[in-house]
Amino acid sequence: MASVPTTKSKAKAPRSSLPIFEGLLPIDPARVPNDLIAGATLAALAIPETMGYANMAGMPPVTGLYTIVIPIFLFAIFGSSRHLVVGADSATAVVLYAGLAGLGLAASSSEWIAMAGLAALMVAVVLVAARVLRLGFIANFLSRSVLIGFLTGVGIQVAMGQLHGVLNVSDGSGTTLEKFATTLDNFWKSIQAGTMVQDSLPTIVVAVAVWVIILGSDRINKKIPGALIAVVGMIAISYLGLLPSSVTTLGSVTAGLPQIGLPQGVITQSNIVALLPTVFSCFIIILAQSAATSRAYAVKYEDSFNENVDLIGLGLANVGAGLSGTFVVNGSPTKTEMVDGAGGKSQLAQLTAGLIVVVVLLFLTGALAYMPNAVLAAVVLLIGLRLIDVKGMQGIAKVRSGEFVVAALTAATVVIVGIEQAIILAIVLSIIEHLSHAYRPHDTTIAVSADGHLRATSVSSGTVIQAAPGLVIYRFGAGLYYANATRFTEEVLTILDEADPKVEWFCLSAASIGDIDYSGAGAIRQIASEIKKHGAKFVVCELEPGVADIPARYGLEPEIAGVYTFVEDVIAAYAKRDVTT
Repeated sequence: MASVPTTKSKAKAPRSSLPIFEGLLPIDPARVPNDLIAGATLAALAIPETMGYANMAGMPPVTGLYTIVIPIFLFAIFGSSRHLVVGADSATAVVLYAGLAGLGLAASSSEWIAMAGLAALMVAVVLVAARVLRLGFIANFLSRSVLIGFLTGVGIQVAMGQLHGVLNVSDGSGTTLEKFATTLDNFWKSIQAGTMVQDSLPTIVVAVAVWVIILGSDRINKKIPGALIAVVGMIAISYLGLLPSSVTTLGSVTAGLPQIGLPQGVITQSNIVALLPTVFSCFIIILAQSAATSRAYAVKYEDSFNENVDLIGLGLANVGAGLSGTFVVNGSPTKTEMVDGAGGKSQLAQLTAGLIVVVVLLFLTGALAYMPNAVLAAVVLLIGLRLIDVKGMQGIAKVRSGEFVVAALTAATVVIVGIEQAIILAIVLSIIEHLSHAYRPHDTTIAVSADGHLRATSVSSGTVIQAAPGLVIYRFGAGLYYANATRFTEEVLTILDEADPKVEWFCLSAASIGDIDYSGAGAIRQIASEIKKHGAKFVVCELEPGVADIPARYGLEPEIAGVYTFVEDVIAAYAKRDVTT
């Protein structure tokens, strides 16, 4: 992926010339207090959130905290974005869970944790390789509409998957839909059996209380750490023994910093091959989501960032994750917004958050043992609901019905079939959508209006507009290649047959033609022959620099009577009947 030249040219302060500390340097002393406050805010909000994401990934909750220790430090040092926050993320957590569950592993088992670490290391290798091989462009094959549909599907799947924890019933096994159906069935059976009040109601009350605190604090002030208040409050209530025995808690949570080392017993060829689909899916999500988030904030603050440097930072962050017993990390839009909303403007905020989490791991894990499981289920379910982008889907539907269908199909595939299949479908649908636009470009004929300005009329209107009697200027609206070459030829033949008066000069405006492949060149040769049969001359104007050498390369020069720089030049030459090459 290319970096953003506009943001680099507008950077307000000089940046480090080294590939490290770019997101941190230069440090503005006046902004240090804001960054420290933003870091504390991030820690307060991210602690319960990352534990929830660990739950999504089938990992022990404490491993969620590990994602904002070593990984966040490594990206802060080696990444270029001053704003992007790296850590556990819902989309990659769900992908990881689906991939490991598909291998028949038991969630939170030692093998599951080791395989999650191996997946993080593999993602790191792919990210660094993508930087070396310049494969970042792959992320561009996930359009914005597809990403909205994908994240909406992930949100639905996450919310459905956490309902059993809120209702305190078993969800059985199988696909997301099967588990959701089992959850509802078991809850209904508990109502019929009269055990719901005793077994489920206390857990539901805890979950509802968490939602009220989080949503209420958001409504009062988005900077209030509602999730942290809910977590601390419920831990206190649980510690005081005020919750019924049916409300289960996390239990013992490993204290101390994560152990450093390679995942044990799983680094084999068969496991690496088995994880490849999961790793590829995570790689695509990380590319698309991290780059989009960094770009958005770089533009917002007229700041600079380098996507290639970020790939290295993300790769090293995942190395840190794989070596510290946690799972794949990603650039997080929600955490980045947390820091931005709290006034943070550099990676100093992220470093501050990491240090606070270190303190929690060293001294406060004992308290986490009293956290009700319903709290995490409620937090994660709410995260899932927030991922469901109803406004985004409605916005797509209003302006692009085709793209809405693509987004809806992607969302449905996530829920019904699976995350990895949805990633592949999303890429395929995005490519098909792009090809359909290129296949049916907005082609026009150009004329001069009464006030002397050029005006374009769509060819699809069925009316052939002439720039002057006998002069047709036809602008093809896309690159000319094998898929649309036939359409191009048919449109030109139709114009030649229907033009009144008869065409004397036919001008191809190449302003929108960024490339011409072999089939496209053949189509130009064909229309040149047809134009000649109609007794007209074939001229070209507005050749883009990228295709200026194509007439010579494909041997088309003898077919072209004249080449002009601008449309106005063609009109002036036609008035004199002056063909200029």
